[in-house]
Amino acid sequence: MHAYLAGLGTGLSLIVAIGAQNAFVLKQGLMRRHVLATVAFCALSDAVLIVAGVLGAGAIAARAPWFLETMRWGGAAFLLAYGARSLRAAWRGGAVLRAGEGATSLSATLAVLAALTWLNPHVWLDTVVLLGGVSAGFGDRGAFAMGAVTGSVLFFAALGYGARWLSPVFARPGAWRVLDLCVGLVMWTIALGLVLRG
Repeated sequence: MHAYLAGLGTGLSLIVAIGAQNAFVLKQGLMRRHVLATVAFCALSDAVLIVAGVLGAGAIAARAPWFLETMRWGGAAFLLAYGARSLRAAWRGGAVLRAGEGATSLSATLAVLAALTWLNPHVWLDTVVLLGGVSAGFGDRGAFAMGAVTGSVLFFAALGYGARWLSPVFARPGAWRVLDLCVGLVMWTIALGLVLRG
C-alpha cells in the first residue's frame, strides 16, 4: 500500500502542472468534444509510459541522448505551430462556447493528442525517466506503477469532465479569447524552453 500511495502522489504531482496536453484536454472538455476518447487516450498513453519507465525504459532513454534530442526538436516545432493556431484564434475572437458545435473529427483530435503526448520530451522525462527512477526505490514497483496510473486516470477524468462546470463562463467571447491566448502562450513557452535547453 505504501508503494501504491507513493506512486499515486508522485504521478499526480508530475501531471498536475499545466502543459500542452493538459491545456488541450481542458479545451476538449469545455467544448464537449470527444471527451471520453480524449481522457482515455491520455490515460492509456500515460499508463504505457509509466509501465515502460518502471520496467527500465527510463535507463534506456537516459543513455540515448539522440532520442530525447529528436523528441525535443519535434515537440518544439509542433508546439510552436499549435500555439500559433491558438494565438490566431485569440486575435480573431468571436468564438463562443456551444457544446458540440463545429466539432472536429475524432481522428483529428487523436492525431493532435498523439503529437502532444508522444512528441513531448517533458512527458518522456517525467513519466518514463523520473517515475521509472523513483520506482526503483520501492520493493513493490508494480504497486508503485499502479498508483501512478491511478493518479493519471483520476486527473485526466477530472480535467476533461470537470471542465463542463466552466461552460457558463466560456459562453462569453471574451473568456474564450483569454483561454486561446493562455493556451497559445503555454505552448510557446514550453517550445521556447525546449529550444533553449539545448
